[in-house]
Amino acid sequence: MPWILLTLAGLFEIGWAVGLKYTDGFTKLVPTVLTAGSMLVSIVLLGLAVKTLPMGTAYAIWTGIGTVGTVILGIVLFAEPVTAMRIGCITLIVTGILGLKFVA
Repeated sequence: MPWILLTLAGLFEIGWAVGLKYTDGFTKLVPTVLTAGSMLVSIVLLGLAVKTLPMGTAYAIWTGIGTVGTVILGIVLFAEPVTAMRIGCITLIVTGILGLKFVA
C-alpha cells in the first residue's frame, strides 16, 4: 500500500508542476485552485507513504516520478524539445527510481 500511495503522490506532483504553467502566474483562479489542491494531495500522500517507507528512498522516488512525468508532459503539451540527451537523462532517472524501488 505505501508504494501505491507514493506512486499516486508522484502523479499528483506531476499534476501540480504542469498546473503551474496553466495558472499564468497564479492569475487564473481555476488552474490555481487545482494546482494548489494537487500540491496538498501530493504532500499528504507522500507523508502517508513515509510512515513505512524510508524517507530518502520515498522522497527520491517522489521527485523522480514528478521530474520524468513533467518532462514528458512538457514535450507533449508544450512542444518542448526532444533530444537524445533529454531522453538519455530521463532514462537515467527512471533507472534510478527502479533501482531505489528494488533495494528498499
